[in-house]
Amino acid sequence: MLHASSQRFISISSRFYKTHLFFPHELSRSILIHTHNTHTQSFVTHHDELLKFFDHFLRQCTTVQHCKRVHTQVVVTGTNRSAFLAARLVSVYGRLGLVIDARKVFDEIPAEGLSNLLLWNSILRASVSNGYYVEGLKIYNKMQKLGVCADGFTLPLLIKACAFMGGLNLCRNVHTHVLQMGFQNHLHVVNELVGMYGKLGRMESARQLFDRMTVRSYISWNTLVSGYAFNYDCNGASEMFRQMELEGLEPNPVTWTSLFSSHARCGRNEETVEFFCMMRKRGIGATAEALAVVLSVCADLVAVGRGKVIHGYIIKGGFENYLFVKNALICMYGKCGDVKYAQNLFLEMETKNLVSWNALITSYAESGLCDEAFEIFSQLKTSGDCPMIRPNVISWSSVIDGFASKGQGEESLKLFRQMQLANVMPNCVTISSVLSVCAELAAVNLGREIHSHVVRALMDSNILVGNGLINMYTKCGSFKEAHLVFEKNDNRDLISWNSMIAGYGMHGLGEKALETFDQMIESGLKPDNISFVAVLSACSHAGLVVEGRRLFNEMTQEFRVEPQMEHYTCMVDLLGRAGFLQEASDIVKSMPMEPNDCVWGALLNSCRKYKNTDVAEETASHIFNMSSETTGNYMLLSNIFAASGKWVDSARMRISAKTKGLKKVPGLSWIEVKKKFHVFSAGNTLQLGLEEVYGILEELALQMESECSSVHNSLFEQNVDEEETCTRLRNKGESGEFLKATQP
Repeated sequence: MLHASSQRFISISSRFYKTHLFFPHELSRSILIHTHNTHTQSFVTHHDELLKFFDHFLRQCTTVQHCKRVHTQVVVTGTNRSAFLAARLVSVYGRLGLVIDARKVFDEIPAEGLSNLLLWNSILRASVSNGYYVEGLKIYNKMQKLGVCADGFTLPLLIKACAFMGGLNLCRNVHTHVLQMGFQNHLHVVNELVGMYGKLGRMESARQLFDRMTVRSYISWNTLVSGYAFNYDCNGASEMFRQMELEGLEPNPVTWTSLFSSHARCGRNEETVEFFCMMRKRGIGATAEALAVVLSVCADLVAVGRGKVIHGYIIKGGFENYLFVKNALICMYGKCGDVKYAQNLFLEMETKNLVSWNALITSYAESGLCDEAFEIFSQLKTSGDCPMIRPNVISWSSVIDGFASKGQGEESLKLFRQMQLANVMPNCVTISSVLSVCAELAAVNLGREIHSHVVRALMDSNILVGNGLINMYTKCGSFKEAHLVFEKNDNRDLISWNSMIAGYGMHGLGEKALETFDQMIESGLKPDNISFVAVLSACSHAGLVVEGRRLFNEMTQEFRVEPQMEHYTCMVDLLGRAGFLQEASDIVKSMPMEPNDCVWGALLNSCRKYKNTDVAEETASHIFNMSSETTGNYMLLSNIFAASGKWVDSARMRISAKTKGLKKVPGLSWIEVKKKFHVFSAGNTLQLGLEEVYGILEELALQMESECSSVHNSLFEQNVDEEETCTRLRNKGESGEFLKATQP
């Protein structure tokens, strides 16, 4: 028979077990009733009941506040010396992310309690689950020194810590340790080893372990499929998926999600959607993770209709308040151009993380709304609502890339410098964006600085960065450096080859461009439409007519690439430059689409070169019919007529352009001085810092104006009048004089 006070305690605690309510004052009251009994004989029973009582409450804790209150009562009653209860407290603190509190509980356990394996597993799980991998290894080493033997729950945690820390030697050592411990056939341990090798990219080792398993669970299959997905091997994931079905196992939602993820990561977006539809037809409910993956695919496909259907599934499944799902919705609507709806979703969120902010910033930046993206970025920097959330490398990169894509290179570079001052390390995307700005501004010195950073940061093997460097050096005229980067890059993709072919073309090395094109094909890569634009352009600049004709035919017949507007422009330019105006005109007439301004411009430029007014007049009628808004074509026609003495027609072209409100956009040049970019345009005297420059130029004015008399009389061909020519000559040395004037 239990003592009356014990019965009373049990009845009260049972009431708590049923209601699952947590009232601290009632908890204290029940403890007082329990501890009122002083009989030594029933002390052990009372102690055990109290441990169960606290264990129950700790299991129900969902907030830090609740956990702290129960912990206080545990200390008050002296039950904190129990290894069993300490293990539960450590687990709860670990689940809530309070690793330091968990460690304090662990450290307060007396020496006799340190033989409890459950306690060690709890503190190990708390550390590893919260990213304290090194601390986890230290805990395991201490456990080994004290003679506490690991079990099938300890070793998976150790393996997980090593997997996240990376390093092949470390992971091989832990695998050897598992074999020495005799756990080579333990299901949970081997599953974790398979996952470890998957994270290392060693899928052959993962597959060998899997094939040797005598018993497999769904986790075994899903871990291997996830490994293939993680390593961008959608074929391997599909193979395991089919093998799973052949062995009579029906893939579960986790397997399907891994399959979606593998194909989405490989860019096989349509196949991902097909698999999702297949899963739905089989009656398998989609998980929140699966829906988030399919949403990312809809974003990449810019398929807002499909995205809205998935949004419907999300609402129906009750997943709309999942943080990562809401973030995926913001990305999808943002990439599909509906940034307002994306912002509404963002504003509706009760809880936001850095991914939420980055999703909205990226949405505006990719939509070309750079100022709005920068405004949101600034809000994130100064937000008082979430002081722990501050811009990371993704936030910075999104805005930098947005300004770069919009042609606002100077703004991109300013942000990049601010990013460096904020001690945020740039990633490959950031570097690629900044290199594209250097290419557009011809800022080769800054580009070289970035290259040095790339080498120090060990990013030079990254294909995105390598391609950016090739593009930058090529456009800056440093082709030798571009060639060196290309030769050192072992991971060349189609973009790498296309950049080199285009670079050879820009520098007039047509033969080298053709040679590189052939090498690309020999390497096993199939040329795309951009490859043919690059090689045809190279043929055009080098006057390789025969080769150009051959490549244009091979493009459709051998490589099944349909000619686009750019390819026709290259062919018209190639034939026109070589004097085959009629053939060029015939190509224009045979085009399956309506020629644009670039095509007509290429033909007109050839007419100007060879003074062919017949083809020019025929071309002019087409330009007028298509209501062209390109000033250059009108100026070309005017020059052609002027060169042939048709002054009335020449004037008519200029008047027509003026009537339509078309103005020639002045050319700009810029120079980099002291890490600042100064833009120049002919005749612009309003720029800051040019007072000294114009002072020097005034002294040289008489000498420079005297050169006007020696200017060639064919001013119309240069598309300028005499006054403009003199102005150009006066401003001829602006960049050089500015550089001299600003030197210390």
